[in-house]
Amino acid sequence: MGQSLNKIYVHLVFSTKHRKPLITDLIKEELFSYLGGICKNLECNPIQVGGYQDHIHILCILSKKIALMKLIEEVKSHSSKWIKTKGVAFENFYWQNGYGAFSVNPTELEIVKNYIVNQKEHHRKKTFQEEFLAFLKKYNVEYDEKYIWD
Repeated sequence: MGQSLNKIYVHLVFSTKHRKPLITDLIKEELFSYLGGICKNLECNPIQVGGYQDHIHILCILSKKIALMKLIEEVKSHSSKWIKTKGVAFENFYWQNGYGAFSVNPTELEIVKNYIVNQKEHHRKKTFQEEFLAFLKKYNVEYDEKYIWD
């Protein structure tokens, strides 16, 4: 085959350090836009970016030019530096170590997009921890609970 072709949809999930509710209405839309811009600059076309007070969801297409771990590293480091410039309330902002990354079937893109858009409503019923554990169960991901939250 003469060319390398792929289209890998990935749903990224990561939280603020200690799941502090720092993603407020004052910053969230600008943060979501900034995160999408980082993805776009890395040629990982963002489809939907959103989240809630203590965590982020990014649905994007993984570029064939970057490893998943490098994408996460770039997104978290650049956005953390950026948000610290947004005022005193954010000067101690950090992302939690680790992340979740889940493949998405192309036929389910709209479902995942809607899920990300409706985070506020969703989290009236479920905490971030409950949500993340449900993802791990759905995708049959093995994990050690003593390391998952720190």
